[in-house]
Amino acid sequence: MHSLKLVIADDEPLARERLRTLLSGDMGVEVVAEAGDGSEVLDACAMHQPHAVLLDIAMPGMDGLEVARRLADSDPATAVVFCTAYDGHALSAFEAAAIDYLVKPVRPERLAVALERVRTFLAGRPAVAPRRTQLCARLRGSLRVIPLEEVRYLQAEEKYVVVHHARGQDLIEESLKSLEEEFGDLFVRIHRNCLVARRELAELKRTPDGHVHALLRSGGTPLEVSRRCVPQLRQALQQP
Repeated sequence: MHSLKLVIADDEPLARERLRTLLSGDMGVEVVAEAGDGSEVLDACAMHQPHAVLLDIAMPGMDGLEVARRLADSDPATAVVFCTAYDGHALSAFEAAAIDYLVKPVRPERLAVALERVRTFLAGRPAVAPRRTQLCARLRGSLRVIPLEEVRYLQAEEKYVVVHHARGQDLIEESLKSLEEEFGDLFVRIHRNCLVARRELAELKRTPDGHVHALLRSGGTPLEVSRRCVPQLRQALQQP
């Protein structure tokens, strides 16, 4: 591959300028566009078809996480490298969605490594990160990592999903459908708006009025089960 076509995405002009300066060295890249928010990123990608986006997470409107999810479905593939002020512990949650992440201030040698990973990804050589082992929620400007083994159930609420876990509950900006597709072996649907961790299913109980509820091993309020989901739930309970 010749030069990499890149889009720089950050709502801070100085941050974009620093990245552009770093990239002006002998890194074999061409910056085809800059963007200050999520919508501009998607527009720039549609117009320029870049190989990769250097993407900030915290941006006004559509944030970098949502942009990355949308770019993951693009054809041809657009690689994502997060460039963020968040620490590495929180960002481990995104290794499945991005080729790499860089913590600001970005060091030239780390940027060079990230670009090489992009080239590896685009060349089709094995560069697949393992499946996510945690979910990540935005919390007053910071990020909270929620290990999947702590998640009890996921409940859709308007445009968010509420993650009920061992330490409480948090909102994430992902769809219940996409979570079911990604983690169908770990969660089972009990209702059009609810997925329950398979390990959490204790029993199904029918109420006097004929409704079915799922009881969880961790206790708490029984969850309503839709009639169409009862057969697969009974099957899930019979599995060792």
